[in-house]
Amino acid sequence: VQLQASGGGLVQPGGSPRLSCKASGTSFKFNTMDWYRQAPGKQRDLVATITSSGATNYSDSVKGRFAITRDNAWRTVYLQMNSLKPEDTAVYYCHLFERSTDFWGQGTLVTVSS
Repeated sequence: VQLQASGGGLVQPGGSPRLSCKASGTSFKFNTMDWYRQAPGKQRDLVATITSSGATNYSDSVKGRFAITRDNAWRTVYLQMNSLKPEDTAVYYCHLFERSTDFWGQGTLVTVSS
């Protein structure tokens, strides 16, 4: 299984970037997919989850601002980030759990700064 994330960069406060994560080596459509983030000096935290049926869940810190979606045909999960704040600055990782193993993307850095 490989996960390839993209879409990070320098964003102004209030910006709305979209992260993408393309999966390979897995059926994908049966996987629950997650986005985590890790801010400098902090632990990696769960941000958003989408199940195979499309049900979603969000951390309180991003609820109402972020949206996780998936496109099974393209084996890609997205994280639409809106109304970004400086405290959203972090490396964002996509994740899936399969065959008793955690698989992680390489991480994409999002820096929110003016």
